[in-house]
Amino acid sequence: MSNVAETLSNLIHQTAFFNLTWGNYLMIAVACVFLFLAIKKGFEPLLLVPIAFGMLLVNIYPDIMAHPEDMSNGVGGLLHYFYLLDEWSILPSLIFMGVGAMTDFGPLIANPKSFLLGAAAQLGIYVAYFLAIILGFNGKAAAAISIIGGADGPTSIFLAGKLGQTALMGPIAVAAYSYMSLVPIIQPPIMKMFTTEKERKIKMDQLRPVSKLEKILFPIVITIVVCLILPTTAPLVGMLMLGNLFRESGVVKQLTETASNAMMYIVVILLGTSVGASTSAEAFLNLDTLKIVALGLVAFAFGTFGGVMLGKLMCKLSGGKINPLIGSAGVSAVPMAARVSQKVGAEADPTNFLLMHAMGPNVAGVIGTAVAAGTFMAIFGV
Repeated sequence: MSNVAETLSNLIHQTAFFNLTWGNYLMIAVACVFLFLAIKKGFEPLLLVPIAFGMLLVNIYPDIMAHPEDMSNGVGGLLHYFYLLDEWSILPSLIFMGVGAMTDFGPLIANPKSFLLGAAAQLGIYVAYFLAIILGFNGKAAAAISIIGGADGPTSIFLAGKLGQTALMGPIAVAAYSYMSLVPIIQPPIMKMFTTEKERKIKMDQLRPVSKLEKILFPIVITIVVCLILPTTAPLVGMLMLGNLFRESGVVKQLTETASNAMMYIVVILLGTSVGASTSAEAFLNLDTLKIVALGLVAFAFGTFGGVMLGKLMCKLSGGKINPLIGSAGVSAVPMAARVSQKVGAEADPTNFLLMHAMGPNVAGVIGTAVAAGTFMAIFGV
């Protein structure tokens, strides 16, 4: 009888209930909130569902992220190996290839001024960098944190890995993807605060048609120019432009479909679950994480502000031909930020159609964030 009791006791103590801390339970609750936002509210479910589930798994069974040297059999946890692909910058680069294959750069080519709006929306990155320094982070950590302001999860992960900030990668990535998901909530109040109703009602002229030759040459020229100036951006900018060249060349339909569908979704699963699994209670619940989350929000707000304010300036200089709302799309949450510009503009005038105009700054923002990351890598000699 005693053997039976001992066996039952052993089984009971092997359950997670006896091994989890209050922090684990808190993170499980946070994961459930993320799942609610993704499934019920539809906030970027392709990102939030795998991230939230990875968060759930690691806080129930921490060994799913265990290093091989910490395991008696020398084999690490399943999501540890997924996470290595983040640290090695493989998954972020492949995400960029998929984004390039899915994105039409035509609006940016038709209106090159969009590059300026994309650049202005990087204001949040540099504001967050200096604030992070003030809050006590070292230069490399501050740079990795600041990229959250570009609303670009893959670039945030890429730069954190390159700068050796893997300890901060989880909070940085979760903050970046969370704010990407919350674009429809965070951006509109800022956009409305700094624009008038008259400005929001501005209808822009139809974009000029872009030739096939222009679309083919664009990714090639951008790759050459940007990578010659900042070679460290090659993994991101190069993959982004390669994916777009697949799309626009018209001769590799199979590669385009693979990059934009099967490969993209596989990579999202691997990246999302591994990022979520980096948020164990032990690693996530500390003062630095709170600072990162706060800095990310400030960075995102200033990025939106920077794009809108340059949009207002361009509106004035053009005699009222440019709607300032498209400047907010300069953050690189593609195509969510462009859709928000369209939504806010349509609220002022239901007949206003800004989506294609906003896609120009939106795509420029992707390139701008990659350039910002490359600049930081050059500064720190990576």
